Amino acid sequence: MRFLVKQSLYAGAGLVLLAVLTRVDYHALRPLAPLLLAAAFAGCVAVLAVAPSINGAQRWFVLGPISVQPAELAKLAVLVWACAVLSRRPAPTTLGELMKPVGIVVLLFGGVIVIEPDLGTTISLFAMVAAILLVSGIPLRVFGLATTLAVGAGLLAIWMEPYRRERVFSFLDPWKDAEGSGFQNVQAMIGMGSGGITGEGLGQGIQKVNFLPEAHTDMIFAVIGEELGFVGSALVVAAFAVFAWAGFRVALQCRDPFGKRLAAGITTLICGQAAVNLSAVLGIAPLTGIPLPFVSYGGSSLLVLLCCVGVLLNIAVNDRVVEARVRDRGRGNRRPRQARARSRGKLSAHAD
Repeated sequence: MRFLVKQSLYAGAGLVLLAVLTRVDYHALRPLAPLLLAAAFAGCVAVLAVAPSINGAQRWFVLGPISVQPAELAKLAVLVWACAVLSRRPAPTTLGELMKPVGIVVLLFGGVIVIEPDLGTTISLFAMVAAILLVSGIPLRVFGLATTLAVGAGLLAIWMEPYRRERVFSFLDPWKDAEGSGFQNVQAMIGMGSGGITGEGLGQGIQKVNFLPEAHTDMIFAVIGEELGFVGSALVVAAFAVFAWAGFRVALQCRDPFGKRLAAGITTLICGQAAVNLSAVLGIAPLTGIPLPFVSYGGSSLLVLLCCVGVLLNIAVNDRVVEARVRDRGRGNRRPRQARARSRGKLSAHAD
């Protein structure tokens, strides 16, 4: 119940922020971008210095019953800043142009977050920026080179950290050490498989009781599979698919360069995290520690994602308002022309 109460409080606060950001013009975020970026980077550095170690990681500031994860705030800050920068200038056409300043900033954030360690958030950050660059029109040659370098850096980060290497090897064959490094993968498969078509019933699953590690955060989809079965799992996947369709539709239809990039970045951030989490739980990708958006327990993640949804709704509403104004202006311009044409016709008739 403690988790439920805390998550409900975070959800209530997040819905308030969502409502506010839906009504406040999203263009107000542009001048705040440098300030948000500086505050987020300071938080990511400070958490390494003063935050307590929890499960071998320094990711959270703990203030009584409240915990804050600066890396989650960094996603929103980098999103707004990158969109503000790339909407004001032409798309980078060389790797050097990409590095100044977008590449340098993203690498700084990625490096600090990896040290926490939190490779999953770094992957989310890079995927989000990649989507923004594609919408900005970056040449595919430059994009491919940058992606190759980023993947190489990620593989190096995995190889240098023993627990990350262990995760990759256990992903390749979890049953080889089902009681050790492959335990989490195996228990997730057991949970998903035991749910059948309709599941054991909400709250009736047993995997979450001392069997499945991190059942309320990273592995919550396995609990859904056990308790709600294939039907419930398919509905969750379908919900994210619909969100992706709606978000990218807003991005494609938006005429404002800043709004278009924001919409693409937000949709990629949310649905990209969902795709990685679902793949890990289903055993088709290594475990990365990325939570399932809106579903996994985590106050900072929920607050940031609800803020992002508020901005996305704001973009959709503003774009419709602009489109309606354009239509109204077009109709207004046609009416005077028609009236003038009729008056000219009458004058010519009188002259005859």
